[in-house]
Amino acid sequence: MVRDNVSKRTKNMPSFIAMDVLETAKELEREGRHIIHLEVGEPDFDTPPAVHEAALKAMAASETHYTHSLGVYELRSAISEHYRKKYGVDVDPGRVIITSGCSPGLYMTFAALLDPGDEVILTNPHYASYPPMIEFSGGVPVYVPVREEECFQYVPEEVRPFLSPRTKALLINSPANPTGTLISPERLEEVARIAEEAGSFVVSDEIYHGLVYAGESEHSILEFTDKAFAINGFSKLYAMTGWRLGYVIAPEEFVRPIQKMAQNFYICANSFVQHAGIAALTSTEAEVKEMVATYAARRSYMVERLERMGFKFKCHPTGAFYVFVNMSHLNADCYELAFDILREAGVGCTPGIDFGSGGEGYIRFTYANSLENIKEGMDRLERYVGKLMENK
Repeated sequence: MVRDNVSKRTKNMPSFIAMDVLETAKELEREGRHIIHLEVGEPDFDTPPAVHEAALKAMAASETHYTHSLGVYELRSAISEHYRKKYGVDVDPGRVIITSGCSPGLYMTFAALLDPGDEVILTNPHYASYPPMIEFSGGVPVYVPVREEECFQYVPEEVRPFLSPRTKALLINSPANPTGTLISPERLEEVARIAEEAGSFVVSDEIYHGLVYAGESEHSILEFTDKAFAINGFSKLYAMTGWRLGYVIAPEEFVRPIQKMAQNFYICANSFVQHAGIAALTSTEAEVKEMVATYAARRSYMVERLERMGFKFKCHPTGAFYVFVNMSHLNADCYELAFDILREAGVGCTPGIDFGSGGEGYIRFTYANSLENIKEGMDRLERYVGKLMENK
């Protein structure tokens, strides 16, 4: 008998299709093709100079050793002050756990919360990596269908039927990936109330906070309940994806359990990067303002071009850096469509099915690319769509 040595949970884990698209695009580029990359949500800006300088200064001062497993206290205090100023909430620095990016923070949160069979409610569509993290932690994702006319966000009264005695958490992401939409403060408050009534927690992925346009404003879950985990980081707003720096603000009872995981799994986040994080929070206001204004202009341009091509939005994206557009009339199989757009038009984009069954028929484009490249990408897409419609 041939023994299967690979664990079932890794064999059964779906791929991250956005990365599959990117890797296929890279193969095409090696063959000499020119590809416009609108598939992966990574800022195209350089990290602000003050962050670089803080990292170099920390290294010169030999801040290159292990830190406290919760993170450098000065950074945790700066995060606490950031939440006080921005959201009006008091966060004890002792409740802040610094992590090597948001993904480990999310995973450790689920691991601290869930026993085998416990359930986490999340929207469908949703960020692609949520279900694998929940399942790796022994939990069960429970999907609540959400509609474009509701900006792909929870309708509170439609959440209640999905609650069960095993519900341990409700997961929210606002501004959201892949949809680029926000949940209103009224609905956020109601979701917090539903979770409290069910004896559950809210897990709030706040990584796209600060990237908000068209007069909208984002709110932290901590404005509405203490029975919540706020997960945030530096990758998106501060163009620090490669620095791998994030954090979890956890209820007090969960700090020690998450800390023990940090101690055992990675000891601490990178020491000098933590000092760079302080500079990101305190010394980059001008650069962040410029980046947000640039994203806003790109968003407007991309939405306008897509609408001119005949694509319709029931709810315009007003956050993050994504546009989630219904293209089901071109091809009901969005996976096939995305790879066809890549190969035929030379434009990388992500099929909505990457984000759950509720994303079928949709394509996600990112405007985390230069306006010049976005214009070229939209021109190519327009030619592709015109040719496809002629052949129908």
